Amino acid sequence: MLSVQEKLALQMVMTTAYHDFAKGLKKHAQFRVSDSVKCDDLVQDTFMKTWTYLVKAGKIDLMKPFLYHILNCLIIDEYRKKKSTSLDILLEKGFEPGNDDFARTVNMLDGGVAVKLILALPVSYQKIMTMRYVDDMSLAEISAITGQTKNTVAVKAHRGMEKLRDLYYASIPATVLL
Repeated sequence: MLSVQEKLALQMVMTTAYHDFAKGLKKHAQFRVSDSVKCDDLVQDTFMKTWTYLVKAGKIDLMKPFLYHILNCLIIDEYRKKKSTSLDILLEKGFEPGNDDFARTVNMLDGGVAVKLILALPVSYQKIMTMRYVDDMSLAEISAITGQTKNTVAVKAHRGMEKLRDLYYASIPATVLL
């Protein structure tokens, strides 16, 4: 427990530090975090953490670097926090929640058609197209499995995609494309 004299000494140290460094800390925080209210909170938290450290018998050799270090840690913590956005703010910005699954359904159906059309490709492309786009393998993985060079796999994947695109558009009736 601190004596009254020690508390007064700490209070003087913190008051002096606040008068000497608060303005610079606020500018530093404002540069890093654009919200002025958040900057004031960060600076206040900096002094509160410093006070807590001093009360727990912590030693500070140089006050200014210590305060900036604490502030920088708080700014990093602020960046790392998961930002929650209010629905009201999103609505003001024009966001309209909806449950329009039509586009997702069309994409799934088109994807299903494209996967079935892979079987209509020449045999040399079927395996690579299946591994690349159905199994979601990288070119290096496909290269290792097939024993072909990575460049050969990339060329076959590209050419297979062109052939698949041609087959896909040929399978859709002309009236649907209008």
